[in-house]
Amino acid sequence: MFKNSYKLLFLITLMSGSLITISSTSWFGAWMGLEINLLSFIPLMMNTNNLFSSEASLKYFLTQALASSILLFGVILYFSLSNWNNFQLNNYINLLISSSLLLKSGTAPFHFWFPSVMEGLTWMNSLILMTWQKIAPLMLLSYCLNFNFLFIIIITCVLMGSLGGLNQTSLRKLMAFSSINHLGWMMAGMMNSENLWMTYFLFYCFLSFSIVFFFYNFKLFNINQMFNLFNSNSVMKFLMFLTLLSLGGLPPFMGFLPKWLIIESLINLNMFFVLTIMVTFTLVTLFFYIRICYSAFLLNHNENNWNLNENYLNKNYFFCLIISFFSISGLMIINMLFWLL
Repeated sequence: MFKNSYKLLFLITLMSGSLITISSTSWFGAWMGLEINLLSFIPLMMNTNNLFSSEASLKYFLTQALASSILLFGVILYFSLSNWNNFQLNNYINLLISSSLLLKSGTAPFHFWFPSVMEGLTWMNSLILMTWQKIAPLMLLSYCLNFNFLFIIIITCVLMGSLGGLNQTSLRKLMAFSSINHLGWMMAGMMNSENLWMTYFLFYCFLSFSIVFFFYNFKLFNINQMFNLFNSNSVMKFLMFLTLLSLGGLPPFMGFLPKWLIIESLINLNMFFVLTIMVTFTLVTLFFYIRICYSAFLLNHNENNWNLNENYLNKNYFFCLIISFFSISGLMIINMLFWLL
C-alpha cells in the first residue's frame, strides 16, 4: 500500500515537472522543470526485483545531469553575451542548447545511454522513458530550431535506429532503437509545423503503449520467448505481431498514418533526398519487426501440445483485443471518418 502510494506521488511529480517545463516562459523555469522531472523519475526506476535497475538509474542520472549542466551553461552564456549581436556566436550557443536537449531525449548521435538504460527498466518504466520523458526536451527543442543541424540529426536518427536494432535479441533494446528511429520522423515533422510532430508523437505513444502492454502482460523480454508464445491462441499471437508491424509504419495499419503526413510535408518542402533516406532505412526497422514475427507467420512450424503461459485468459485479455484492434484498423477508421465529414 505504502509502496504504491509513493510511486503515485513520484509519478505526479514527474508529470508536474514536464508541465512546468512546457508552460514556462523562461529558460531557467524550463530548466527547473526538467530537474524536478529527473529527480522524480530516479526513484521510479529503482526495482528490487531487477538487478540492473541500480546501474540503469545511475547511467540515467549522470547523463541527464550532464545534459542539464550543458543546458544551463548555454542559457547563461546566451544571456551574458546577448548584447554582442554576433550571429555566428549566437548560432554556436543555439547548437549547444540543442545538443543538450537532444542528449536528454536520447536522440542519435547522443543515444549512447538510451538502450542500456532501457535494458535495466521494467516495461512500465520503459514506456515512460520512451514517451512522457521525451515531451519536455522536444518541446524546448522546437523553440530553437537550426535547420542545417536538424538535417544531420534526422539522418543520424534514422540510420542508428535502423541499423542498431539488427543484432539485438532483447525486446527492450529493440524498442529503444525503434524509438530513436521514430525520433528522426518527429524531427522531420518539427521542420514543418509544431502540430505535425505532436500528432506523430501522439500516435507513437498509443502504438508504444499497445505493444508494451502486450510485452508486460505476457512477461516477454527476449526474442526467443516469442517462438512458443500463444500456441493455443493464434488470435492473440497474430494480433500482437500485427500491432508490431503497425508500430513499424506498415500500411494499411494505423502506424502508417503519421508517416504518411510526414512524407506529404517533406514532398511539399522538396526534401526528396532526406525523404528517400528516411523511407529506405525505416524498411530496415520493419525487417527486425518481421524477424520477431517470423515464427508466427510461418504456415509450417512446430507447436507444442501444451502451453505454459495461460496469461491470455486473465482480465486483460479483452483490453489487449481492443488496443490491438485500434492499432491495426485505425487507419481505415480514420479514413471512414474523413469520408463522413
